[in-house]
Amino acid sequence: MRPTGKLHLGHYHGVLKNWVQLQHEYECFFFVADWHALTTHYETPYDIEQSVWEMVIDWLAAGINPGSATMFVQSRVPEHAELHLLLSMITPLGWLERVPTYKDQQEKLKERDLATYGFLGYPLLQSADILVYRAGWVPVGADQVSHIEMTREVARRFNHLYGREPGFEEQAEAAIKRMGKKTAKLYESLRKRYLEQGDGEALETARALLRDQQNISLGDRERLYGFLEGGGKVILPEPQVLLTPEAKMPGLDGQKMSKSYGNTIGLREDADSISEKVRTMQTDPQRVRRTDPGDPDKCPVWQLHQVYSDEATKSWAQQGCRSAGIGCIECKKPVADAIIEEQRPMRERAKRYEEDPGLVHSIIAEGCDHARDAAKATLEEVRSVIGLAYD
Repeated sequence: MRPTGKLHLGHYHGVLKNWVQLQHEYECFFFVADWHALTTHYETPYDIEQSVWEMVIDWLAAGINPGSATMFVQSRVPEHAELHLLLSMITPLGWLERVPTYKDQQEKLKERDLATYGFLGYPLLQSADILVYRAGWVPVGADQVSHIEMTREVARRFNHLYGREPGFEEQAEAAIKRMGKKTAKLYESLRKRYLEQGDGEALETARALLRDQQNISLGDRERLYGFLEGGGKVILPEPQVLLTPEAKMPGLDGQKMSKSYGNTIGLREDADSISEKVRTMQTDPQRVRRTDPGDPDKCPVWQLHQVYSDEATKSWAQQGCRSAGIGCIECKKPVADAIIEEQRPMRERAKRYEEDPGLVHSIIAEGCDHARDAAKATLEEVRSVIGLAYD
């Protein structure tokens, strides 16, 4: 996540709630993408620096647990930059120019000079962010799927160029024998079905078979993944998309909640401020007087009810609005109360970190160390297959 300002409820419902759940299901790496922020905000670097620590506190407040997930700052793990550089040597320029968000962002951010190498190359930096951890799954929204597909193409090209280690076939055959006679026979049968008949089901079954093997090394497993498909050793596995549930969090004006629209509620906003923002929200413009019936479908407050209210409250709001049985202030109160209640545990969790910034710094330092250990292991192998391991 880019550190470009304080987080709001749109970030929470769109990303953080999903992260909180994923940290208990997978080994997760969550990082502050400060280099990515520089691709569009390079003229205001001090804003980025100030936002980093506030954003980490927001993550912790939302429920990200440093005991369950690795949290770190991108620029503190220089292996991201090194892999980005090495991947840039093999990535065709056209791949970057055709990324849908490239021209889209240039159009949206016309006031900024984005005719820079950094902005053109940010999708490849994103690929390096993923591939340096050999990630199996990447949680993204539908608008980011094209970035993951490009990452898969980059990994495929890298493996094709550098996956043919000396004696590859001999090492693969030896690894098959180490699986045991019965498993080896099944693997060879599935490989033959895939290579000779294009049987996709056989390919998936063989991959699952390899994932379950306990008596072969990680290197052998990656080698056999490549051998399975008739290629070389898989140095950089191709990541899969884990689509994030779509959550369009409405803002105070009914549009999508966004800082650029000035319609946000902060993730750790004061209860009185939340009450005031909701109380002064625009409602159905046709409902001028308290006795005028309204139409919830034309009211931004109703959109918030759909996010925060139970069925009974939504029914009460619908009927009361259409019949003028309740006023707009009455209708808004359950929404404000629900938002305040949602944020109460967040504010409580945040207080500890706000009072002890050193604790936040130590969490990030520990996360950076763990991330670097994982990234270094990848870079050692990458350098070796390219021919840059001068030992």
